[in-house]
Amino acid sequence: MPLDLSPSPVAPPAASRLWTAGASAGVSVAALTTLSVLHQDLAPALLGTAVLVSVATWAVNRRRPAQRPTSILAPAAGEPAEAIDHALLDSAFEALVDPVIVVSGGEADDIAGRRIVLANAAARDLFRIQREGALLVSALREPGVLEALDEALFGGIARTTDYSGVGAQTRHWRALTRPLPSSQPDRALALLVLRDETDVRRMELMRVDFLANASHELKTPLASLAGFIETLKGHARDDEKARDRFLDIMSIQADRMSRLVADLLSLSRIELNEHIPPAGRVDLARATVDVMDAVSILSAERQVKLRLDGRDLSTPINGDRDEIIQVIQNLVDNAIKYSPSGETVEIAIRPEVPVDAASAPWSGGAREGGITRLPLVTPDREPGQRYAALVVRDHGPGMAREHLPRLTERFYRVEGQKSGERSGTGLGLAIVKHIVNRHRGGLTVESAPGQGATFTAYFPLCPERSRRSDDRTTTTLPTP
Repeated sequence: MPLDLSPSPVAPPAASRLWTAGASAGVSVAALTTLSVLHQDLAPALLGTAVLVSVATWAVNRRRPAQRPTSILAPAAGEPAEAIDHALLDSAFEALVDPVIVVSGGEADDIAGRRIVLANAAARDLFRIQREGALLVSALREPGVLEALDEALFGGIARTTDYSGVGAQTRHWRALTRPLPSSQPDRALALLVLRDETDVRRMELMRVDFLANASHELKTPLASLAGFIETLKGHARDDEKARDRFLDIMSIQADRMSRLVADLLSLSRIELNEHIPPAGRVDLARATVDVMDAVSILSAERQVKLRLDGRDLSTPINGDRDEIIQVIQNLVDNAIKYSPSGETVEIAIRPEVPVDAASAPWSGGAREGGITRLPLVTPDREPGQRYAALVVRDHGPGMAREHLPRLTERFYRVEGQKSGERSGTGLGLAIVKHIVNRHRGGLTVESAPGQGATFTAYFPLCPERSRRSDDRTTTTLPTP
């Protein structure tokens, strides 16, 4: 934008100023001329003064040529104009937060001819491509966006297309395609701009899911509370024994509603940021020890022992400490809840687990004793990435194979395991799934009826730990 100053709204225009100055000078010159006629002895001096007034008025108020406006792109004296302009535009292009791509195309039926002419840093990070020359269909496979780009290239049509990226961490994009002028008649150009609308979509889904889940799951405890209140106001008003029993049940139902709302809010917050990987650092073994100390009272009440293998191992992982603590606590709470009195919950920390052990099921799908291993969350297959594993095993009733794929669904409970002694909201494993997914980790379950259950959560090791372990031989994850 030109850096010229706008005229003041109260300043008179140039023509008005010139007329006013000319009129004033004319009056002065007329007065001096009249005086020179009346006083002949002073005539030369008076006429000379009149000439000076006229010349000065003209010099001060004459119209000046308009100055050419300056621009921020204009180079300084002695500097090449094109070099400065291109450097500034290139820096601005690279600094754009939204992925921006310039695409070229030769013929409408030549799909392989669509090439990426230019891609900024955000686009290169998103599609894992170089700055220029990449094949479009190898980087972007969304049919709607490809069709919109063809319309911009060969039809000169601008469009806006919404699509969702595939993968464990789904992201929602708005693609804007615009035709561009081309200096080559046989090559058409188009611009593609992607705007990330994941946060907006997740916020909308969070509100919808929260209202749906809360209204569905709160019906039963609210109906129970309303029934007991009506009973206490009626014929059980003076029955102290019934009143105490009803109040205890009402307290349990109120606690369940409180835990349900808290879990729903926690799950909504996790889902809202699920596409953003955490940037913190956590020691998995130390976090597990902290959780064992916190649940020691609960395990003592249920007469269940806790045993930790790998307490002294150094397992630095990338993660959010509060969410890692929540994963460990949910898995340990479940193991305590479903373990008979006198049994032991076995917890193990396994460092430097390869990605194949974190995602692949056992060959054949089942092992000795009919135990099935099923991945519930598959980690990202980054080359050379190593994982730290948290293994939690109980000796409870176990689960049949058909129940395993649904364990991380909201409010899913295995039939025959819904007694009051095992109260819960049904959201614990759903929360674990979304936290592990946000950390780009993995989650597996191994179980069979009468054989207990083993849950294993995998978290990526810190980059420096993964690099150190690349040259060492790593064994597959043993079963506790």
